[in-house]
Amino acid sequence: MGEFNLGVSEADFRVPDGGLHRTRPHGTWFPTAALVVEIVSPGDETWAKLPFYAAHGVDELLIVDFAERAVHWLGLTDGEYCEIERSGLIDLGAKDLAEGIDWP
Repeated sequence: MGEFNLGVSEADFRVPDGGLHRTRPHGTWFPTAALVVEIVSPGDETWAKLPFYAAHGVDELLIVDFAERAVHWLGLTDGEYCEIERSGLIDLGAKDLAEGIDWP
């Protein structure tokens, strides 16, 4: 898990903070991912990236916001992201993760 180029070219990509892939990653560009992790930072555009991730078929987004002390887990349904309680990919949910974080 770490940063990678999600997209198809230098003109069409984002670099999430982490992610899980459906297959073993190789190369420079990854057209999609099963799960993308975004950590919100000041001036960050995390929430504006949702349409990009949806267009690239990312199944789930995990957004961690330290300023709000909040974890948002989103699942892709009919081309849009909605909050979900638990991941369909790994055995974890937003509430469980939030409770396990030592918030600053």
